[in-house]
Amino acid sequence: MSLPWIILAVIAGCGLLLLLYGTGVYNRLVTLRNRFENAFSQIEVQLKRRYDLIPNLVETVKGYMSHERETLEAVINARNRAQSGLQQAAAKPGDPAAMKELALSEQMLTGSLGKLFALAEAYPDLKANQNMAQLTEELTSTENRVAFSRQGYNDSVTAYNTYRQTFPPILFANFLGHNQDAELLEFDSETIAEAPKVEF
Repeated sequence: MSLPWIILAVIAGCGLLLLLYGTGVYNRLVTLRNRFENAFSQIEVQLKRRYDLIPNLVETVKGYMSHERETLEAVINARNRAQSGLQQAAAKPGDPAAMKELALSEQMLTGSLGKLFALAEAYPDLKANQNMAQLTEELTSTENRVAFSRQGYNDSVTAYNTYRQTFPPILFANFLGHNQDAELLEFDSETIAEAPKVEF
């Protein structure tokens, strides 16, 4: 074998190794992205459950607090905005703008629910209402599930981002269509990271 053929064989072998490594990087990035997208779908399930409970809560409270119409409307409006934020985030899990909008809308919803629960404290008959107690318990349980699901999502996003940012995968990531980090879903301390503390 002449020298040019040996050089060509070495170059072809290096090219093949590079192709195989690039394929491995791509497969790993796709696997990690699919994991965080699946983890987000768990959050979506719990938030939808939360949104479904809120109209029942408002209907239960409405009979006792009919003159608090502004607060009740604020809860429904915040719920609708949060639903919209969830739809945007579900369409693009990990997208920075979508995750920030979801976190902001959840913060607004939790704030309006907090005001509703604070007002409800002034109504002894409402506090004694069995339906209200059950809804409050279901909401608290759902908040805990959201927090657990959010932790799983953030862990998956961290694994994806860490792998994407490490060397040598970072050399391939942009070329393979993984050109930005996924966004964590962070809630301020006043939002649903902690379940609302309501005592009836």
